[in-house]
Amino acid sequence: MAPKKTTRNPELIRGVGKYSRSTMYHKKGLWAIKNKNGGVFPKHNKKPTVTSPAVKPPKFYPADDVAKPVINKHKPKPTKLRASMTPGTVLIILAGRFKGKRVVFLKQLTSGLLLVTGPFKLNGVPLRRVNQAYVIGTSTKVVVGGVNVDKIDDKYFVKQVEKKQKKGEGEFFEDKKEEKNVLPQEKKDEQKAVDAALLKAIEGVPELKAYLSARFSLKSGMKPHELVF
Repeated sequence: MAPKKTTRNPELIRGVGKYSRSTMYHKKGLWAIKNKNGGVFPKHNKKPTVTSPAVKPPKFYPADDVAKPVINKHKPKPTKLRASMTPGTVLIILAGRFKGKRVVFLKQLTSGLLLVTGPFKLNGVPLRRVNQAYVIGTSTKVVVGGVNVDKIDDKYFVKQVEKKQKKGEGEFFEDKKEEKNVLPQEKKDEQKAVDAALLKAIEGVPELKAYLSARFSLKSGMKPHELVF
C-alpha cells in the first residue's frame, strides 16, 4: 500500500487546522523568502501560450485520394571504376549481344557505365555503354590520346520515341509493315571519326588488329581462375 500523505497542519475537524495562519507562515519559512526579495514574494513570468488560428474543416471532401508526389532525397554515389580499367584498356564482354567480343574502353560516363567500341570496322561492336560488372579487363592497352569522345555522353544513347497518331476507321483494319529503326547520320559520322583515330593506334601495334577481331572463348581443359588476361 502507498504511504499516507502527512501535512504540516493536521486538521482537528473538517476545515479547521491545528495551527493558525500566522503560525504556518513562520513554520513554512515564507518570511525568509519575502525578506530575501525585498519584502515582496517573487513572481515567475508565465510562458506565453501560442494559439493557432482555428482552421475550419472543408465542407466537401474529394471522392478519390489525391496523389502526392514522392520526394526522393537519396543521392546516389558515383560508381567507382576498377583500378585495372583505364582509357585504352582492352575489355572482354561477358554477356549480351556481343558476348565474347574484345572492345576498347574509352571513358566512364556520368551514369557509371563504360563507353566502349570494337572498333566497329574490326569486330562489329559500335559505340555502346557497358556495365563494368559484365566485362573482364585485360593487360593489353591501346593509346587513345588521339580519340576525341568529349561529345559522347549518356544523352547520346537515348532513343527518340515518336508519338503514335490515332488511326482512323479505314487505317485500323489495314496491316502496316513495321518500319526499321534507321541510325541517324550524325551517329554514323561520329562512329567513323572514332574508328578512324582508333585504327591508326591499333595498326601501329603488331598482331593487335587480329587480337581484337578474334572472339574470346574457353576450350575444354581451360581453367578460368588460372588464366592471365
